[in-house]
Amino acid sequence: MTQAEINLCSLLLQEHFGEIVEKIGVHLIRTGSQPLRAIAHDTGTSLDQVKKALCVLIQHNLVVYQVHKRGMVEYEAQCGRVLWMLRYPRYIYTAKTLYGDTGELIVEELLLNGKMTMSAVVKKVADRLTETMEDGKTMDYSEVAHTFVRLADTHFVQRCPAAPAPENSDPGPPPPAPTLIVNEKDMYLVPKLSLIGKGKRRRSSDEDAAGEPKAKRLKHTIDTKERTPDDGVYWQAHLARFHQHFCAQAVISAVASRMDQTSGEIVRTALRLSETTTAAGAPLTQPLASSEIFRSLPVGYNISKQVLDQYLTLLADDPLEFVGKSGDSGGGMYVINLHKALSCLATATLESVVQERFGSRCARIFRLVLQKKHLEQKQVEDFAMIPAKEAKDMLYKMLSENFISLQEIPKTPDHAPSRTFYLYTVNVLSAARVLLHRCYKVTSSGASRPTQSIANLIERRQFETKENKRLLEKSQRVDAILASMQATGAEEAQLREIEEMISAPERQQLETLKRNVNKLDASEIQVDETIFLLESYIESTMKRS
Repeated sequence: MTQAEINLCSLLLQEHFGEIVEKIGVHLIRTGSQPLRAIAHDTGTSLDQVKKALCVLIQHNLVVYQVHKRGMVEYEAQCGRVLWMLRYPRYIYTAKTLYGDTGELIVEELLLNGKMTMSAVVKKVADRLTETMEDGKTMDYSEVAHTFVRLADTHFVQRCPAAPAPENSDPGPPPPAPTLIVNEKDMYLVPKLSLIGKGKRRRSSDEDAAGEPKAKRLKHTIDTKERTPDDGVYWQAHLARFHQHFCAQAVISAVASRMDQTSGEIVRTALRLSETTTAAGAPLTQPLASSEIFRSLPVGYNISKQVLDQYLTLLADDPLEFVGKSGDSGGGMYVINLHKALSCLATATLESVVQERFGSRCARIFRLVLQKKHLEQKQVEDFAMIPAKEAKDMLYKMLSENFISLQEIPKTPDHAPSRTFYLYTVNVLSAARVLLHRCYKVTSSGASRPTQSIANLIERRQFETKENKRLLEKSQRVDAILASMQATGAEEAQLREIEEMISAPERQQLETLKRNVNKLDASEIQVDETIFLLESYIESTMKRS
């Protein structure tokens, strides 16, 4: 892991969990596997704090443990999982798009808590939805449970590995750490629960009427808590499945923009049919018959089987090769070539970056070298129809930024320059790695403007919030007072008096802050989309090689 990625992990851990967890997490990322006492010694943190920090990291799947052959337990950070925290807003928005507000809150609760039982998720989500409803309306537990089952059926949530049941026949000492296992068949099996009830609203008046301190009421609630039927069966968000969905959406958008909306919908249907049968990261989807695709098309697309076959033939004959034909049974068997699609999308991203950084003429040269594979400098000048001096300057500029590479082919063993061919070529994998590194880290070369990085965006957002901390706290206090007075039926004059506690310049400053933070948040998501695309392409290419 590069230093830029480590710095980003540090920012994410501190933002989500605080300084102590960030210190322990970054230490494990830098050093690798370490036992408990070594972590406490090296970080100068008390053993109790290290234990609590490790519990948080394990709960959120950011650290794993294993028993060493000498009998001690070692802890290891999951660097990739830490970086995936960037995509939490995208995961939640995807769940909202597919399964509505209920699906959104289910995924949000699982991401916030790491692991939860189904019954706990259902009750928490039902309570949150009830609070947003009008007075007199409540959310049934059964409705939330139904959405949870749909998420499990499509593999967006999955069971967590659990410790096996203890055997009474084994009298030996317990292991230093439990071995967690999960049955593949039960990974998406939802337990049969009879969740009867409705969401509840939080009433401050009810709590006050109880006449007990909050801590005492909480202890009493924990002591009298009944065991649920799914106690011990924990669930987590299946992030690899979300990544599979993101990849599918990118392919659909590319096909729709290249051909038309109907082609995109055909590809969407094929991907939806194979979403649970195709493994995450697989280069190809499972083969699907055209008749099966035809039966699964949305009702709004009134196209005949003959027209569908024509579309599939056009897609299979397209030079991009997003769709391939794998057989003739069932009216024709078709697969979606996900690796080829990722390769094309990564190449298009590189072309776009070259054009933004170096201009349209450099982009023309880049596309030319990409198309012809290998070209000498004189051939680049002739094919691109650019003067020799300008073409040389552009080639060297892209060469210095590692978007283009130079390959030497000697005629003789002595590698004499006069008897050597110098060919320009584009190594897409190497260029993708360079661009991915730029997304994590700001680099500047000569007069080129710095490339925006995800870490800088996060730091800038934190700086903006810190600079206006006093004003934000004041605004929150005023909003809380207003909400309280509205609940008690205060008059308009009183409400206006409270609102005037924030002056006009302060309101303008708050609007500016809100606008800047929204822009930074949107930029973070856009940069992360590029990161995801490049990472998916690099991972797919490495698997094939």
